[in-house]
Amino acid sequence: MPALILGGIMVTSISGNGTVNLGDVLQIAPKSTAKAFSGGGGDNVGNFIQTNVLFSATNTLDPSLKDASNIGNN
Repeated sequence: MPALILGGIMVTSISGNGTVNLGDVLQIAPKSTAKAFSGGGGDNVGNFIQTNVLFSATNTLDPSLKDASNIGNN
């Protein structure tokens, strides 16, 4: 089914393994995975963001040996 896009499209930047989809898609699979830790509102991206955080604590304890696999996607 074709996509109907009303209004403008703004793509600021695409780098590395970024993906932009503007139409039909069955599956988008990651080519790479990563883990990052950040505080409250630390990873917000976009236009006109306002984040008010009075207190933020990040738990970086992660006992798992394997989280996300991308073995079949390369």
